[in-house]
Amino acid sequence: MIRVPAAPAGRFSDAWRTCVGTGRIELALRRDYQDSLALLQRDIGFRYIRGHGLLSDGMGVYRPYEHAGTRHVHHSFTYVDQVVDAYLALGIRPFLELGFMPEELASGDQTVFWWRGHVTPPRSHREWADLVRATLRHLVDRYGVDEVRTWPIEVWNEPNLADFWQGADERAYHLLYEVTAHTVKEVDAGLQVGGPAISPGADDWLDRFAEFAAHREVPVDFVSKHAYTSGPAQPVPFGVHQTLAPATDLLDQFATPRDRLKGTRLAGLPVHITEFNSSYCPINAVHDTAFQAAYLAPVLARGGDYVDSFSYWTFSDMFEEAGVPTALFHGGFGLLTHRQVRKPVHHLYAFMARMGPDLLARGDDHLVTRHEDGRVTVLAWAPVDPTGATEGPAGHALRLSLPVGRNARDGEGEGDGGGGEVFVRRSTVDEERGNAYTAWRHMGSPRSPGRSQLDVLHEAAEPARTHGRLPVHDGRTELELTLARHEITLVELTPVEDETPPWWDARRLLGREPA
Repeated sequence: MIRVPAAPAGRFSDAWRTCVGTGRIELALRRDYQDSLALLQRDIGFRYIRGHGLLSDGMGVYRPYEHAGTRHVHHSFTYVDQVVDAYLALGIRPFLELGFMPEELASGDQTVFWWRGHVTPPRSHREWADLVRATLRHLVDRYGVDEVRTWPIEVWNEPNLADFWQGADERAYHLLYEVTAHTVKEVDAGLQVGGPAISPGADDWLDRFAEFAAHREVPVDFVSKHAYTSGPAQPVPFGVHQTLAPATDLLDQFATPRDRLKGTRLAGLPVHITEFNSSYCPINAVHDTAFQAAYLAPVLARGGDYVDSFSYWTFSDMFEEAGVPTALFHGGFGLLTHRQVRKPVHHLYAFMARMGPDLLARGDDHLVTRHEDGRVTVLAWAPVDPTGATEGPAGHALRLSLPVGRNARDGEGEGDGGGGEVFVRRSTVDEERGNAYTAWRHMGSPRSPGRSQLDVLHEAAEPARTHGRLPVHDGRTELELTLARHEITLVELTPVEDETPPWWDARRLLGREPA
């Protein structure tokens, strides 16, 4: 039995909900995308959204033309306005990523992804600066400087990888960053700019980025990097398989920037993990499973101890880096499939959204919080075996002694004589319950489910819910949970104020007097 203290250990960080990732942002023009984001905001409520392609050709911002024998550049913000307006209407702000390069501004022809984002340096840093300046000035004019100052501005994406930045040329990235950062501050000194948005395994870039920023006196308002735990891809048609490191490896990656930047000019700056997930491949079936939710639960419970935000990559399977998806469930990054079918990991985030602000306890398999009205919330998960050597234990037991007495909100409730009962609401997701992926597999894995099949999948995606009561003695109740394999469960405990009339007698439901 684990005895949870009544006094809070502090405030529980909600860094997990600060930001979420998205496919290239021009997808926000599509109805399915906006419907998915609306559902996400109702269930979870993220504050920022980050994706590639703000300056790519699909957004149509950079528009060179010739007139009277002279070359000019026109900057158009038709799609930018539609995208940002849609975001703000749904209560989410953009976390701006400046990239990729417009084709006619690129110095080469190298591209990345099915949608061909250009990844070479600008052939003119002056025109790149003009593009950045015009974009930010337009956003400030349209949305107000106080609003845009709240939007972090990240320079490029994973420049340490040759696929994302020609030759992974660090010196060329530093030049791009320097030109961009000074341009950002020229628009308004209060705008936030940062980087270097590196992928895992390139932490030495942080050291040299700090040295460069100090030597060149370049503005840096935050530091960003990415975190994944998967090994090399083992391809199959339209998919991959990968090994995984333990989920705690993600927390180690989160901790790296602050550890490495101690004593540098960048020490103490906000740290944003602008992408994280288990696998870095958008066609890995692990993303669709209950395993994924149980695997990431301890990361969401503790990630805020290390960073200011960590952004799940991504909110929806509307994501086309590897091409148009070939099936409803195809191993996409999303919390949601196309057609808004909730995955188990979506429920993990939705459960987190119902946790309270006061942290009471954390362990290897549980998180306990309290709301201001005294409700106690418990998130519990069955430990997983990330090696794949086993499926993980078939059952996992957890017993908690929880403070729920009338004085518990004030940190008391220990032996205060409090009695009564608590109402218990439990929501469960595992291999069978709250798991549309399993139902889809039972259906025969239809690539394009029909309307009635989609109805079944939405129904299957609903968590299992049970309700009951537990007795309270001396301000405490005992909660005993047995978790199935890969289960995540949310238990909410609310003190009962019983208003049952004194004449109520369940034994008389059929009109007979009780014996």
